[in-house]
Amino acid sequence: MPTFTAPDGTRLAYHVEGTGAPLICLPGGPMTASAYLGDLAGLTERRTLIRLDLRGTGDSAVPADPATYRCDRQVPDVEALRIHLGLARIDLLAHSAGGDLALSYAGAHPERVERLVLIAGRARAVGIEFPLSDRDEAIALRAGEPWYPEAMAALARLRAGETGPEVAAKLAPFGYRDWNAETRAHAEFCDRHRNGEAAAAYIAEGAFDPEATLAGLARLTGSVLMFSGEVDTGPRPKVVESMVALFPKAVHVEVPGAAHQIWLDDPAVFRATVDEFLG
Repeated sequence: MPTFTAPDGTRLAYHVEGTGAPLICLPGGPMTASAYLGDLAGLTERRTLIRLDLRGTGDSAVPADPATYRCDRQVPDVEALRIHLGLARIDLLAHSAGGDLALSYAGAHPERVERLVLIAGRARAVGIEFPLSDRDEAIALRAGEPWYPEAMAALARLRAGETGPEVAAKLAPFGYRDWNAETRAHAEFCDRHRNGEAAAAYIAEGAFDPEATLAGLARLTGSVLMFSGEVDTGPRPKVVESMVALFPKAVHVEVPGAAHQIWLDDPAVFRATVDEFLG
């Protein structure tokens, strides 16, 4: 397992799998170990995936200062990985909350990004939140699922202020198109390998500077591919479509029937779309 040293001295790990040009992958969660991304529907057949374990997750070390879990303070980690790999420009992929880190990095270093892939990416870094009304809209689309009644009961408990693993487990099916043994195991893995302390700090006050990030993204010469899932609770496809105008060169692909884990929900569409985009 290769490692490198972040600017503040924290030892960070990354995982290398596949063949071809490198594709740096940032996990979501926020702050979940990168292993849950797997081979991203077989992208390893044409690309070398470089899955970064963010500080305090997976095989990366816990930083001396917990405040460095904040999203903006991890931008130097991504830049340090680029330098460590000896790459002048990078292809960068991010999932979910990792989208905030990818956007923050691209805004800070637009000249370093060749291509950017956002899979159901968060966009707080550019001042876009996912409203509760959008989530309720997506939730209603799953009303015919057998797990729906229990999930709705858990949602009521959550909105009443109750948290915990039992509530989270009942809500997990919303993240997948199909709820079966494979996706249940995936959800449980993500839950076990998420750093809760780091997740809270990731979005702490000061984590995002939308004005500065947008100014940087306006100078981005690389291309952007953004995925949304038809039934994802966030981001909704209409939100991702609205983001296209933020970039000089961007395309949005909505995957029918998909939820939040798009490469698991429709691996064929995901793989073909990314392969074509990356070239």
